[in-house]
Amino acid sequence: MTPATPVMVAVLAAELIPAAAFAFAGERVTRAIGTYPHRVRLWLPGLLGLPYLATALYQHILRWPWLALYAALPVVIAWLLEQSAIADPQQRGNWRDGIILLVLGLAVDLRWFDSAWPHGWESLGKILLVDAGLYGFLGIRQLTGVGFDFHLKRSDWKIGLRELMLFAPIVLVLGLALGFIHPHSSSPSLLEMALRWLGIFFFVALPEELFFRGWVQNLLQRRLNRTSALVLASLLFGLSHFNKRSAHFNWRYVLLASIAGLFYGRAWREQRHLPASIITHTFVDWIWTWWF
Repeated sequence: MTPATPVMVAVLAAELIPAAAFAFAGERVTRAIGTYPHRVRLWLPGLLGLPYLATALYQHILRWPWLALYAALPVVIAWLLEQSAIADPQQRGNWRDGIILLVLGLAVDLRWFDSAWPHGWESLGKILLVDAGLYGFLGIRQLTGVGFDFHLKRSDWKIGLRELMLFAPIVLVLGLALGFIHPHSSSPSLLEMALRWLGIFFFVALPEELFFRGWVQNLLQRRLNRTSALVLASLLFGLSHFNKRSAHFNWRYVLLASIAGLFYGRAWREQRHLPASIITHTFVDWIWTWWF
């Protein structure tokens, strides 16, 4: 892994700023974007190419096609979602939303852009895609009901932990029966446990829950009933794990991830608040990391 130099840490911090702005001041950020001239609104996300430029220059890995991609893709996303907002003011979802979700999902799942980044820092590319999606769906499309609000409430913990407790016996019984999970002892320090929990929360559970619950399930629920939207979003979530920990189609992972998605989706939809499902997701992955 490329060392965590001050430059790399600064790039990571810069990438987290847009997500943090939407997480803690989403309405104000969206209103501010709405006051910008039209061309500025559309071209502004092109600045998301700068973290790649800084990283590539520092690591001597600059490739102009990658720079063009990271500068142009967020602009295309913003333009398409502006058109989507005009064509679909009721926010029932249309083909433009679907294309963007498909591209973002496949880019992450199939690791299309990972080779642009230094070894061990591929997550920087995923964070840029999260920033581009947030700007497009929240800043331009102004999609409601996403729940990307990180003013944590007691109910987030209550709902998130409840769904964890409901899911745990199912995954334990089924996971052991399928030979998917293998209990083992582990004695991490409290600091290791806390850092791992935070890492999973911010860099695994948050982007996945934003995508599958805040965007996919949210839009599906406007076209389908709540149960159908939950099931379909969960199946898509499960299928996104088809290539995890295996060179072939990992049907066990797909099955268990689909079931997990049902509980994550239930946590999100109760109050349409992403922190609840992120808490469930984080604890599932965190417990599995240490003891299964």
